[in-house]
Amino acid sequence: MKQSLNINGVAIDAGSGLGAAIQQARGDDATDQDVLIFKRAIITELASLASTILVDANMGPDLLADFPPQCKPMMAYEADVYHISDDDRITVLPDHIALADFPKMGISHLKFFMYYAPDDAHALNRRKLDLIAQIGEGCAENGLTFLLEPLVYHPTLAPGTAEYARIKPNLVRRATADFARPELRANVLKVEIPVDLNFVDGFGEPEMSRDEALAAFRSAAAAAGDCDLVYLSAGVTFPRFAASLKMASEAEVDFHGFMCGRAIWSDGIEIFGRTGETGLREWLQKEGRNRLATLNQILE
Repeated sequence: MKQSLNINGVAIDAGSGLGAAIQQARGDDATDQDVLIFKRAIITELASLASTILVDANMGPDLLADFPPQCKPMMAYEADVYHISDDDRITVLPDHIALADFPKMGISHLKFFMYYAPDDAHALNRRKLDLIAQIGEGCAENGLTFLLEPLVYHPTLAPGTAEYARIKPNLVRRATADFARPELRANVLKVEIPVDLNFVDGFGEPEMSRDEALAAFRSAAAAAGDCDLVYLSAGVTFPRFAASLKMASEAEVDFHGFMCGRAIWSDGIEIFGRTGETGLREWLQKEGRNRLATLNQILE
């Protein structure tokens, strides 16, 4: 019988973009160790409320010793999400770590993401799916739980616009269906919220009614088939992500948790810049833990 994996996770796999933001916030006080200090603080202050924390392949190995026993480390099998060609948007694999290294480090959960436009050329999407299938096969061979993350886009329409908001539910649904294919061997799909609340009645411009938004949640989730679903925060504010999870619950979607990154900790970057590690840890102990606890309560 299939065993579902329930996840209340924190994502700190951000790479060079996070480094640039921290360096700007720290100014003259910036050091080469700032990103490591920032991520270590998140692990040590929030891990007691999380089932897993997602780390990147570059700094992740140096952070494993900071995990308490009850919080499983998850590692991204990606070089850097900010260093991807605009031509094909194919995720670059790390060149210093192999799938067989994950169990040797005590890591049983792997995350891999791919930008995906269902309306892109068939040949390009075939290349993306073939790469994912190769990773899925490697995960199965090495006993790794494979968490697969499609990030949708459209070749011509920009996110954050009303035009994109109208087609986003369909993009997420189609990408979810493609990434749920059995040959890709994903155990869990980490998917975007299928609607942009900025264009849902009651939250922002009424391009979509609340009933239409709830229907979009159900349709996109149904496309996952036998794969478990968890939702990612995708850079939205904390109130928006919390509201999105509540809407998924209202829609009675069978989802198995969340992986939340910037919605929990991005405000801590400015705190770190002004007050250093001590101030960051104090903020995480209060606001960071409150945010994570709020999301946990939504799942109960």
